[in-house]
Amino acid sequence: MQVAILGCGYVGLRLGRQLTDEGHDVVGVRRSDAGLDAIADAGFEAVRADLTDAASLTAVPDADWLVYAASAGGRGSDAARAAYVEGLRTVVETFGERASPPDRLVYTSSTGVYGDHDGDWVDESTTPDPATERQRVLREAERVALSETADRGIDGTVVRFGGLYGPNRYRMDRYLDGPVTDGYLNSIHGDDAAGAVAHLLTADAARDEVVLGVDDEPVSKWAFADWLAEQCGVSPPKKWTVAERAAAEGGVSRRARANKRCANDRLRELGYDFRYPTVREGYRPAIRAFREG
Repeated sequence: MQVAILGCGYVGLRLGRQLTDEGHDVVGVRRSDAGLDAIADAGFEAVRADLTDAASLTAVPDADWLVYAASAGGRGSDAARAAYVEGLRTVVETFGERASPPDRLVYTSSTGVYGDHDGDWVDESTTPDPATERQRVLREAERVALSETADRGIDGTVVRFGGLYGPNRYRMDRYLDGPVTDGYLNSIHGDDAAGAVAHLLTADAARDEVVLGVDDEPVSKWAFADWLAEQCGVSPPKKWTVAERAAAEGGVSRRARANKRCANDRLRELGYDFRYPTVREGYRPAIRAFREG
């Protein structure tokens, strides 16, 4: 298949390598020289384009599958809207008007759209309740990925990822130095994030669906921090409740208060087999490097 990965960053580079190894023709799309170099180093074709500019997208060849994995250039809601909504809408309109439009589009979203559930379980049937403007923008982009694609004969899929981690994203100091705030950690290794998208595409699964992209086990942040400290041979970090953090810092954002456990039953039902089923397997290389460092 011909595949275009739009916004080919942390997950996209891994996805491109996996699909290339499986015999697909892949192009990765970025704007920056550094991004283009990273794609070339990963072993597949790099194309420069601005996802919010229809004219710029003419540089991207026709594709059977589109993967929209762009990230916002800034932390504000305006940057998020440009990257997630305006860029995605431009891509859908531009590719949908081509003589050979894509068959599928996968949009990578976030479990943040659920908001706070006070530690309860959520899955694909749970109604999203975004807690911040940025999360509301992500929710709007999901509607573009499912509804506006359908208007143009493209089957959309939304994958809501938990916290991405892996090489260059282990953030060991966050848990070893502390203080660590109470709540649940819903995670997925970067290789599994890419693997899940590749599986949904190559298995022809989850058309017109939302799928949660998280590993098998949400973990208590406190329990994870204690386990990580033990594995690294250091003292456990200081721990805060949300109330203690609010008192120490003069408040806590709604995003930081959000607490939930995300279930991956649907992704498992669709046949995906995790390389790193939990953070215990996924953090082993980082622990080993820490102890040797």
